[in-house]
Amino acid sequence: MENFTIWSFMIDISLISGLLLAGTMLRAKIRWIQSLFLPASMIAGFLGLAFGPGGLGILPFSEQFSVYPALLIAVIFGAIPIGAAKVQLSEVFHRVRDMFSYSLILTLSMWGAGVLFALLILNPIFTNLPNGFGLILGAGFLGGHGTAAAIGEGLAHAGWEEAMDLGMTSATVGILIAVLGGLFLIKQSTESGKTEFITSFRHLPPELKSGLMPNSKRSSMGQETVSSNSIDPLVLHLAIIAFVIGISYWITNMLTDLMPAVSIPLFSVAFILGLLFQAVSRQVKADQYIDGRVMERIGGTATDFLVAFGIASINITVVIDYALPLILLFIFGTMWAYMLFRFVGPNIFKDFWLEKSVFGWGWSTGTVAMGLALLRIVDPKLKSRTPEDYALAYVGIAPVDIIIVTFAPFLFSLGFTWVIPVVLLLGTIAVIGIYRAAGWWGNKERVK
Repeated sequence: MENFTIWSFMIDISLISGLLLAGTMLRAKIRWIQSLFLPASMIAGFLGLAFGPGGLGILPFSEQFSVYPALLIAVIFGAIPIGAAKVQLSEVFHRVRDMFSYSLILTLSMWGAGVLFALLILNPIFTNLPNGFGLILGAGFLGGHGTAAAIGEGLAHAGWEEAMDLGMTSATVGILIAVLGGLFLIKQSTESGKTEFITSFRHLPPELKSGLMPNSKRSSMGQETVSSNSIDPLVLHLAIIAFVIGISYWITNMLTDLMPAVSIPLFSVAFILGLLFQAVSRQVKADQYIDGRVMERIGGTATDFLVAFGIASINITVVIDYALPLILLFIFGTMWAYMLFRFVGPNIFKDFWLEKSVFGWGWSTGTVAMGLALLRIVDPKLKSRTPEDYALAYVGIAPVDIIIVTFAPFLFSLGFTWVIPVVLLLGTIAVIGIYRAAGWWGNKERVK
């Protein structure tokens, strides 16, 4: 075992940063990579996997580089509530009821169906699979690399060490399915005349292909809320999130000492402390000096590093050991996502159902960023207001995500795996039942 020092950390960050730069340049210059819409962080991860310890062994990553995702996911979750705009939940729900309901159905059913499929089909065939194997589908497809890291951490505490590698694999495959499947669905939809704003996706804005924004379309990353002769504005925001993560780590260790039988994920504590920090800052009128856009960029930065580290640190041997059940799980997940796209979207949304469902396909198989990338193809000027509706709907979806990611590994460790699909799928049925009872289901009036 090597001695991990500050220089080991610096070399790991330097190497992955170099790969991120390489990924950005490859996306900007190589046409076939552009056609896949792969983010630079994912390209960097593939390069790290090929040339790092899991591949050719050329890049001298430390033995600790595989644990970075567990810290980075805490940064992402801790940053979510800090600097967020204050909203009235009643107004939000009235405004974005359909997007909230659709997102809730996707969230509950993807997690629940994945676990149920594994318990009913995969576990009887592959008798050595852990009962919580189906969680890998929701962790990767629905949640992306961030949630995969969170679930992997929780399942590792429950005794399933390989879960992190499988979760990262699921998230990586999910993004590929999101892109390739999304492009197929868009092409099919444009040819059948279902899209509202385009007739062909061949003529896309250059920035969607290369990832490089022209001067005319650039926007500000945030505002300077304090004077730099006191403290640099970026340092202020970094200090806030670092403070929250540090306190979260201390509380997590304290809770572990008090309740050793219970595994409390760091990211869940970070999210709660983020909420408390935001509430206190509002009370003392300090929230006006916290810029939400800057906090989003910090979370985005952590996400890019997490994706790159997560893919680069995948243990190929573990993936090979689980290859066949993983493939079957991914096939099922893709079919389930298509059913949600094809049958739930048209019946939930009253306007722009195709555009909103394409976005839903992207984030239910890959990430929200992939959903937005696909949305920009079918709705270049975002006239459907899908991102705005989702951002408001996420106010209600975020707690559901946190509860699932926090308690699913805990229930798995206690042996209550069946509780997960039963509760989640009953929740899905309840939402659809409410829509049918209220007469909202299947209304296909289009508002253009």
